[in-house]
Amino acid sequence: MLNQLPILSNLQHLVHRFYMYMTVDNSIGPKAIQWKPELHLQRNIDLYKTQHDQFAALLHQKNEQGLVQFWLDMALNNLPSKYNWEPENRIDKAWGHLTLYCEESCYRAASKVWRENQCKCWEEYIFLARCLIYDPVKFRVILAKYDPNISPLYAYIIEVLRKTIKDEGAVAKFSKWRLLCKKSNKELKEALIRYGICEPEVSRFLFACKYFKQVYQFNKIQNPATRRGQRWVEPDSNDFQEAAQYYNAEKVLAIAPHQVAVGKNVTGEQLQGWMETCITALQNYPQSIAPSISLEVMGAVSCKIESDGGFDVEIEDSTPEQESLCQRTDVVLQHEFLALNDDQKEILYLYYGLGWNQKQIAAKFAVTQGAIARRLHTIERKLINALYSLKQPPQWVTGYVTSWLNYNYETPDYSDLIQAALVTAVKQLNTQSQDLLRLYYGQKLDTNAISNQLHLLPDTVNELLSQTNYELEIALLKELDIMIRNFLNIWLAKQYKNINDYNSNSQSKHLILT
Repeated sequence: MLNQLPILSNLQHLVHRFYMYMTVDNSIGPKAIQWKPELHLQRNIDLYKTQHDQFAALLHQKNEQGLVQFWLDMALNNLPSKYNWEPENRIDKAWGHLTLYCEESCYRAASKVWRENQCKCWEEYIFLARCLIYDPVKFRVILAKYDPNISPLYAYIIEVLRKTIKDEGAVAKFSKWRLLCKKSNKELKEALIRYGICEPEVSRFLFACKYFKQVYQFNKIQNPATRRGQRWVEPDSNDFQEAAQYYNAEKVLAIAPHQVAVGKNVTGEQLQGWMETCITALQNYPQSIAPSISLEVMGAVSCKIESDGGFDVEIEDSTPEQESLCQRTDVVLQHEFLALNDDQKEILYLYYGLGWNQKQIAAKFAVTQGAIARRLHTIERKLINALYSLKQPPQWVTGYVTSWLNYNYETPDYSDLIQAALVTAVKQLNTQSQDLLRLYYGQKLDTNAISNQLHLLPDTVNELLSQTNYELEIALLKELDIMIRNFLNIWLAKQYKNINDYNSNSQSKHLILT
């Protein structure tokens, strides 16, 4: 947390204010605020500088009011008329220029409030200011009320932000418990991660915070005995104990995150420690004031961020092994596809190529709909078995489930479809099986401790663990079967689309030639 205001460095040219944002630099000496360019907005400025004579002339004026009015006219009134060389999203870019222009006003407004009242970290004040200017709805309302005949835009914005910060940042409102209650789950999660908290603790903290907020709201905020102006009072041990009871009761339900369900029950003292950690994380959030931090949080207020090339997203290239598997998959399917008889190929063409339903196909072949359904199933099963021969799931699933239980049970990777399927499979087990997994793989208890807790013989515990592992393997094989079916449907649809496209092109060429 900052105990003094960082120094704001000066910009070399007034036009820089329309495409540069503030960031804290503490690499050398005291903290200072540096300016960094938003690249897609810088490119937009360069475009207008070379293509728009009136805009180029404004760059040579002594103040930026002409540039301000240029972007205001475009953002609010879509003026002047659009030229062919201008970007299609020129209005969005105009709003971006005006938003960054108000960055310095955020600093000035936060500085004024902080000098009057230093009860809160200065970064929290500037965060409140940025929340306002990066909210497209509120920012539009503010600018619509601006009168250039009364004051320059930067002075107008400073006054608006100063009042907003003072209102939002009143001393009574800056209780640390208010901070915890008012922050969204998205903000809290990001703050915890930036503070160094990892899974499964992040999910458990968020789940606990949900019930603490409910208890605190009812016991303290809405309590008639609480005096006005003293709403954000200190919670007592009963509040934490009650929240812990809700946590323990709800963690066994299907709605609870997997990381919560597999963990231990918590006490009131533990939950209080979790909430204190959450508050500390929030108080140190954000640790810099770059827009990338504030802008991510703007999702809570539906702020649209357009990078337009300003941020590069790296996509991991496919490995040679993955490419080889894709190629082998296509070869195997093509081989099996060509080996089908004429009736089977026609059924597939009608179903995937022309989009006929089973009833229509049955009428063409003079058979029942059930017969067509069985033929489709037979064909699909043949193709699925061909895919199974490539990776042989029955051989690797057992080892995969065992490895996942030992190493990823508490912190599954939900971006991995197989791990996500295993989490779903765990929730579908009976209560005893879930308890066994939670105790053995989640809490790392040995079979003797589990047998004492569940009043089972150690041999029975081992048998049940083996049975549970087997149930997860079966569930995973079923899910893989569904995944392969979905992939096969996509492959067949694409196959017949290519055939249709080829036929259409051939007919077009024939018509041209004749």
